[in-house]
Amino acid sequence: MTELDLPDNPALPQLFQLPDAQLLMWQQLFDPKTSRQLLAHLVQLPWQKPAIWMFGRMLPIPRQQVWMGDPHCSYRYSGVLFSPEPWTPILLQVTSMVSQLTGHPFNCVLLNRYDGGGEHMGWHSDDEPELGESPVIASLSLGQSRRFDLRHKDLGCQLQLTLADGDLLLMAGECQRFWQHALPKQARAEGTRYNLTFRYIAADRRNCEV
Repeated sequence: MTELDLPDNPALPQLFQLPDAQLLMWQQLFDPKTSRQLLAHLVQLPWQKPAIWMFGRMLPIPRQQVWMGDPHCSYRYSGVLFSPEPWTPILLQVTSMVSQLTGHPFNCVLLNRYDGGGEHMGWHSDDEPELGESPVIASLSLGQSRRFDLRHKDLGCQLQLTLADGDLLLMAGECQRFWQHALPKQARAEGTRYNLTFRYIAADRRNCEV
């Protein structure tokens, strides 16, 4: 299989009224059939659990990941240089579709795999220098539903979402400047969740130090 049957006329997204952010969600953008097709493709990718510099030492991340994108989309994070895997036809198709739907160009994607509720992502912002001053992040969830938390860095307000199979979340505006997000541990989330976060790196911003 080299192509997916992607939606032609998706429903309008839900808009969240938040200070200092543009947050939109397309619920079940991918129907169960398309999601299963994409999941079957994702399991074949070269998943890795790299070690990065945390808490004063090199530690493996609590999930698996694949970094994929255009050839120039390398970046340095926590002392490790990540070079992109070449696009697969299916993921290039999905990236193009997400770009057209959201109106934002994307040329790379970080794929995360969480095998059960014990694997997680701590509080952070996707604000690496190579992503530019106001990064736009589109996040596609597949598989196990998981809780997704956001908190404002200064105002103390918070939002808790459940991201289910096929949901697409767009974080735009000044979201990465003023907000953090996290995927907390969930003991009852026994299945595997895949998350694809689409990003854009300009050619003159590659290999920036984080």
